[in-house]
Amino acid sequence: MNEPMKNEIKNAPIGVFDSGIGGLTVVKELIKSLPGEDIIYLGDTARVPYGTKSGRTIIAYSHSNTEFLISKGIKLLVVACNTASSVSLPSLKNEFDIPVIGVIEPGARKAASVTKTGKIGVIGTPSTINSSAYKQAIENINSEIEVFSKACPLFVPLADEGWTEGEITERIAEQYLNPIKDTGIDVLVLGCTHYPLLKQTIRKVMGNQITLVDSAQETASQIKDILSKENLLNKNNSQSKREFYLTDISDTFLSVAGRFLGEKIAKIEMVDIVGTTTRPSL
Repeated sequence: MNEPMKNEIKNAPIGVFDSGIGGLTVVKELIKSLPGEDIIYLGDTARVPYGTKSGRTIIAYSHSNTEFLISKGIKLLVVACNTASSVSLPSLKNEFDIPVIGVIEPGARKAASVTKTGKIGVIGTPSTINSSAYKQAIENINSEIEVFSKACPLFVPLADEGWTEGEITERIAEQYLNPIKDTGIDVLVLGCTHYPLLKQTIRKVMGNQITLVDSAQETASQIKDILSKENLLNKNNSQSKREFYLTDISDTFLSVAGRFLGEKIAKIEMVDIVGTTTRPSL
């Protein structure tokens, strides 16, 4: 590859998609780890939640999201959705020529490295849990680790509505988490990018003796390693840009985004994924 082409790829943005607002946890960590990189985020808020959809539908949604981001000239794709990562990652890697990174493997690797009891809990959407993606990834790292999984479908709408704390949220969390807590785990993987919004409530129910792992930080670290290895880091970008797209208007996205990212989002654009027609900015 000649130098001008290499530089052009270096300057290209990183693309990130999620079914909604949860993927902002990954964007936040990418901004911390890779401050020189431009980032384009797509929140598929028109079709959220993915966790209750069939595998075939999730793969179709993931492909349309990827095609949109590739049309923006991205150099690397981050599937910042545990459900999509667990179901559609092999298909995306097979179909598209750019590096595709999911959030399952980095989180699994972190959990396996910090457990002392050899017992790890995983919570996620029904699709993620039914796929056994985390269980398989952890057992591939260490077959002696016991994995206890639990679907927590109400956590996503609670996060989307901003009901992250309070008596109702805590009661729901207790119903989901107490059985998995009783297994003797010492690590709990937050297997959905929405779940960090509920981290304080989850911590309250689980107790301080259990390590909470969310894969956003580990995913950002892996992306940095890949770009470094391929000599594709954008080191000379002193004014990195972020672009944010939604497939439907979401007041929750707008209200939570600033707190999640630690910065104000100047502009969010609406996009029709099927027709690839961009509507006026919000």
